Amino acid sequence: MKMKKVYIIHGWGESSESIPWYNWIKRELIGKGFTVEVFDMPDSENPKIENWVDYLEKNIKDVDEETYFIGHSIGCQTIMRFLEKLHKHKKVAGCVFIVGWINLINLEKKELEIAHPWINSKIDFSRIKDHCTNFLAVFSDNDPYVHTDESDKFRNNLGAKIIIKKGKSHFENEESIPDVLNFFK
Repeated sequence: MKMKKVYIIHGWGESSESIPWYNWIKRELIGKGFTVEVFDMPDSENPKIENWVDYLEKNIKDVDEETYFIGHSIGCQTIMRFLEKLHKHKKVAGCVFIVGWINLINLEKKELEIAHPWINSKIDFSRIKDHCTNFLAVFSDNDPYVHTDESDKFRNNLGAKIIIKKGKSHFENEESIPDVLNFFK
């Protein structure tokens, strides 16, 4: 029997333990019978597309229709770029994107340099939809880095169900995100 599994990819400058809701969702999903892995991505302070996607390729070997992904911020882009490169016939169950982005706002010069390749390297949404058709994207109306207009990109390019929460900033201090649990069957 195939096991339902969830991979959680943290955000820029974060770790598997740095955001309270990572452990909350892990506990909740384990309680629903999922196996859950929260990765510690390489060089989190200076994330590079190739390094982060390579890390997923090396550490996720069993992608199938029982596989889910949860990304936070740059982790969402990492998941999309991983899916772009998956073997043509692989399917995954779904993806949850918490404050995912294609573009960012309010960055300092050093942050802009790090973000530049992520913002300026095109994402092939049709390839992503070859592997997954079940997306949820959650945003906050007062995120200092991700404008709510980013939600349109996820809706239009992936057909994602969109939730916009009030006053959650970049979801870095949230203890839980209950809306996400309903996504997992």
